[in-house]
Amino acid sequence: MAPSRFLSNQLLIAMPSLADPNFSQTVTLVCEHSERGALGIVLNRPMNMTLGEVLDQLALAGGNPGLRAGPVLRGGPVQTDRGFVLHPPGERTWDSTLEVSDRLHVTTSRDVLEAIALGQGPQRAAMALGYAGWDAGQLDEEMRQNAWLTVPCDESVVFDLPFEQRWSAAARLLGVDLSRLSHVAGRA
Repeated sequence: MAPSRFLSNQLLIAMPSLADPNFSQTVTLVCEHSERGALGIVLNRPMNMTLGEVLDQLALAGGNPGLRAGPVLRGGPVQTDRGFVLHPPGERTWDSTLEVSDRLHVTTSRDVLEAIALGQGPQRAAMALGYAGWDAGQLDEEMRQNAWLTVPCDESVVFDLPFEQRWSAAARLLGVDLSRLSHVAGRA
């Protein structure tokens, strides 16, 4: 079976030459990629807002103090008022969940936040506002232009590592030291 040309459940690691301020020095989880386009969540741009503040704004008190204290991510420049909760699969299903892999899901429905507030939701979760979106063929073209490196998703990058380490740590999964790469892209 030939490998898929689609990048779902891959981490996109911005090359040092990528100058777009939305994506410079970012690592992005590709949640969905098909012939119609792609959707991803930037994993290393924390906002000055916590999950607890989001729950409070939604009048949802309570929940795991560790989860409540977690920063909300700036998931990308598209629909920055829309929330995405990254979490491992669990016993419960949610109204609107995309299975990124058998180990990682993304939910956009309020019911997951209600469950988190009640202490009945995922024990590990990261929330993002907004997403990164690519039209049909756009991400493929950026890959041909050497804008990104890709590596299969490692959940430690999503949930465990400090934000400032995620970009370089994701590249190290490939054995790449980003500080040693040129800021000028080329093709052989």
